[in-house]
Amino acid sequence: MASSGDFQVKELDKRASGQAFEVILSPTAPDAKGEFPLSTPKKKEVSLDEIQKKLDAAEERRKNHEAEVLKHLAEKREHEKEVLQKAMEENNNFSKMAEEKLNQKMEANKENRTARMAAMNEKFKEKDKKLEEVRKNKETKEGGEDEN
Repeated sequence: MASSGDFQVKELDKRASGQAFEVILSPTAPDAKGEFPLSTPKKKEVSLDEIQKKLDAAEERRKNHEAEVLKHLAEKREHEKEVLQKAMEENNNFSKMAEEKLNQKMEANKENRTARMAAMNEKFKEKDKKLEEVRKNKETKEGGEDEN
């Protein structure tokens, strides 16, 4: 059993799960003074000037806090504006790029169509020439047979 000024520790039986202790506090002596005084400490008198100084300091702290909050809000709004501006610029750039690509595709389609039409016209001209030759040959044949 261990003993200290204000309490005693007595070891109980040891168990498989651990140890058990009993702590015995010694009774306080009737004439011993406690650590805490029985009466509340006397408050010093606070003057109106001190109260006013404290109120002014509190008002200053409140104003500083309010200014800080407004500053943070302004920074946040500025950041939001920057983000929106950047998003709008990116959207405009995307729109311009998409429009340019579309115009390029349309121009390429137009050129391809013109080239195909020119090729078809050339084919038709060649067919017309062949048909004309066949007609001439047929006419000359028919004309030659009529003479016989």
